[in-house]
Amino acid sequence: MRLARRLATLSAVFGLLTAACSAPTTGTPAPGDAFVIGLSSEFDTLNPVMGYSPDGGSLIYEGLMSREPDLSMKPALAATAPVTSADGKTVTFTLREGVKFHDGRPVTAADVEYTYEALLEEANNSPIRGDYTAIEEVAAPDAKTVVFTLKHPYAPLVQRTTLGVVPKGSPLTGDPPPGAGPYRFVSRTPGDKIVLEGNRGYWAGAPAITRLVLAFAEDDNVRAARMSAGEFDATILPPKAAARFDGQPDITVHRVPSADYRGIMFPLKQPVTGDRTIRRALSLAIDRGAMVDTILAGAGRPAFGPVSPDTAWHNPEVTGPAAGDPEAARKLLQDAGWKAGDDGIRVKDGRRAEFSLMYPAGDTLRKELALAVASDARKVGVDVRLAGLDWDAIEPRMSEDALIMGWGSPYDPDYVNYELFHSAYAGKGFFNPGGYANPKVDELLETGRASGDEAVRRQVYRDFQKIVHDDEVWTYLVFLKHVYVIRGNPAGVRPGVDAHEHATGGLFRDIHTWRPAS
Repeated sequence: MRLARRLATLSAVFGLLTAACSAPTTGTPAPGDAFVIGLSSEFDTLNPVMGYSPDGGSLIYEGLMSREPDLSMKPALAATAPVTSADGKTVTFTLREGVKFHDGRPVTAADVEYTYEALLEEANNSPIRGDYTAIEEVAAPDAKTVVFTLKHPYAPLVQRTTLGVVPKGSPLTGDPPPGAGPYRFVSRTPGDKIVLEGNRGYWAGAPAITRLVLAFAEDDNVRAARMSAGEFDATILPPKAAARFDGQPDITVHRVPSADYRGIMFPLKQPVTGDRTIRRALSLAIDRGAMVDTILAGAGRPAFGPVSPDTAWHNPEVTGPAAGDPEAARKLLQDAGWKAGDDGIRVKDGRRAEFSLMYPAGDTLRKELALAVASDARKVGVDVRLAGLDWDAIEPRMSEDALIMGWGSPYDPDYVNYELFHSAYAGKGFFNPGGYANPKVDELLETGRASGDEAVRRQVYRDFQKIVHDDEVWTYLVFLKHVYVIRGNPAGVRPGVDAHEHATGGLFRDIHTWRPAS
């Protein structure tokens, strides 16, 4: 699930951008033309304090640090890498000279201090506040120095400083405040698009693409059709929907590795989905290899846990049979007292092995995964009833019905996992919606967050992965490759390893550096 998830349905399918963009381009547009990106999700907010693109890639805002495609950190608003004290509890940044917000005001340490203090202020109710609770205080002793004082050593702190900085005193509602990123905000039409304009005074150089339109189209097929019609210059599509663009002249398709997974989130207080035997049997029954080959058209890999095998934090013990083991699933159910009824569906103590599995109706990939799950489940005697709904209908049902859900991060394992599996977040929206509570997992997550010892942290997160795998909190299905379709073949496109949140992150995080192909 995204923090920047879909909020509104498009009012029409075609022709929404005729006033915003010129005729279809054949590559990176000339100055003055709009480059139109088709996105599947609208943003909850455009304010970093309230959760907009905290991991970089917002395009409007600049953080103290930014990420390279290989996930290494580099200074952005900071002039150099920060200095950390010997006890790990004080981290000091020195700001770059001459950087200005879009309205011409200089970026100062007071702005950084305000941004983080506003985020940490409990009354502001920022949805990402929990990611920054290790911070005791942020101080600005002078205009160019920012000092973070931590409650305890917090290894991911530098990675967290990709958060965009806003001017001191900026309101948290209404139009977004000015940033210092490569694009400035021009306008927003809810349910339709956001228009951005290149920042000619950007400290790292003005973008070659001088006008950017972020157009929202939740339905995968609609985005594919609009890309074909020339209304989009770039979009993100499920692998099968993107296949039509392979080999087309003047179209480039990038399949980018990611830590982005899809899996089944189970409500753990319900009688059927709360039975670990049911969950474990379902995991054994599923043919993940077939999902990768058919639904993902090869653009992905089987998933068995929340940490990607493409990252150094992965525990290799967290694995399973890619093709599934339905015989083992049947035996597991039979031994636990789930006996096959006349219709083949298993029953225990008068209760049928059945539950509802929701998915967002406009997401064709999740729909196909749900269909495959239901098919494999029926073969072992579990009846999975599918429900394609919009997010407004899904959210209030997550404590009762299972959901094809997505998360995943290639960054520090504290990211996402703390909120998804710590009992303190049980039932808080899209964080831990199934209500998982395991004191040992809580202890591990707290130790991993507080420790400054890399060896300790590596063992902590290996143990954490093993427990949530054995508890079968989720049934993980696949890690995706994100498929980007781009008109032309601009220079400067730098694939890396994507996170789940990839709206203007991912491949688009560097769009301000793209240039027409020579």
